[in-house]
Amino acid sequence: MRLEQCLPLLGLLLCAVGTTSQEGEELEGEFLVEISGTTVTITCPLEDEDIRWDLFGKTQDTRERKFIIKDHDSTPANLSCSSGTKEHQLYLNAKVCATCEELDALTVAGIITADLLITLGVLILVYYFSKSRKGRASAAGDSRPRGQRMQRPPPVPNPDYEPIRKGQREVYAGLAPRGI
Repeated sequence: MRLEQCLPLLGLLLCAVGTTSQEGEELEGEFLVEISGTTVTITCPLEDEDIRWDLFGKTQDTRERKFIIKDHDSTPANLSCSSGTKEHQLYLNAKVCATCEELDALTVAGIITADLLITLGVLILVYYFSKSRKGRASAAGDSRPRGQRMQRPPPVPNPDYEPIRKGQREVYAGLAPRGI
């Protein structure tokens, strides 16, 4: 097989191997941050039951793995979750919006597809309407005949611009270009 034929197969194989190797991996030590409106939910990477949360240096009263900040005002915050001797820190700089709407991937894909279909429809309509108008006479009332196109006669020659004839070269001999 030639190299050009093998490249798509190689790409497909690399994608398949890459996804199977990532299935079982869970990233250790990473926070999970979810934002919905003005509510921010943070999940601690520690698996223990008794987790202590610190926000701006103050210990919070929750002991769960998930920490929920309601009515967050988009100010940066230093968070940490700890259990025993293990501690993980997070700098939270989440921008929240009270009037924003959440869109899932399917809705966005539907909007883009609908936009493309409408654009294609307008393109086809313009093509067919412009195609059918090519052979029609205009409504402006042209007085020219629409049959076979008549050719214009050649322009009347101007005697001031006649070509130089063989016997008249001496008249123009003194018009040689001068050196400047």
